[in-house]
Amino acid sequence: MPRYRYKCESCEQEFVAFHSISDKKESCDLCGHEKVIKMVGKPVVLNKKQSDSSTTGTLTNDYIEANRELLADMKEEASNGFYE
Repeated sequence: MPRYRYKCESCEQEFVAFHSISDKKESCDLCGHEKVIKMVGKPVVLNKKQSDSSTTGTLTNDYIEANRELLADMKEEASNGFYE
């Protein structure tokens, strides 16, 4: 299931919810308030040009590095206030 980030309009806390693309979160998991905003996230794209001889460790390290860059970008955006 995909994960989605939400922010509550009442307690202003962010939380993550796992649900299908057709579902929508209608209340805050933290305080129960019924107004939440779906946050925009960046998709993680991995290089699909891996050889068949790639080991699980190599693929895992590639995934970690891709997410490390994503998290650094998200941290910079958050510190600059460029997210909703």
